[in-house]
Amino acid sequence: MQARGIHHVGIAVADLDEAVETYRRLFGAELEGRGTIPGQRVEAASLVLGESRVELVAPLDGDSTVARFLARRGPGMHHVAYRVDDVQVALDSLAGEGARLIDNEPHEGLFGLQVAFLHPDSVHGVLAEVVSSD
Repeated sequence: MQARGIHHVGIAVADLDEAVETYRRLFGAELEGRGTIPGQRVEAASLVLGESRVELVAPLDGDSTVARFLARRGPGMHHVAYRVDDVQVALDSLAGEGARLIDNEPHEGLFGLQVAFLHPDSVHGVLAEVVSSD
């Protein structure tokens, strides 16, 4: 699989409004958009900083994976998302290389983009996401 670059870095936060304001104030980030991802039970905001993006994710309930992440580790870097042309092709390639997949097939992420996650054990302790090109 050939990634076309980093799509975004995901940051887990407890309070999305506060985090968006912090990134605006400190770094001049511009809000690209905001929405809920029901399948992951999170609300997310995509912020643009120059040619880069940061995605802030906050849990919608105490049972989401982001809520469990915050309970274990507190706020901070949650994942790195890599841009690919086709998420299913990327997953098949990654599985063929022995990567442990969390998602065996793509699902809808923020803004309707197709996404899927790889287990941190496969990427030296960092949760990785593959996301369709935008």
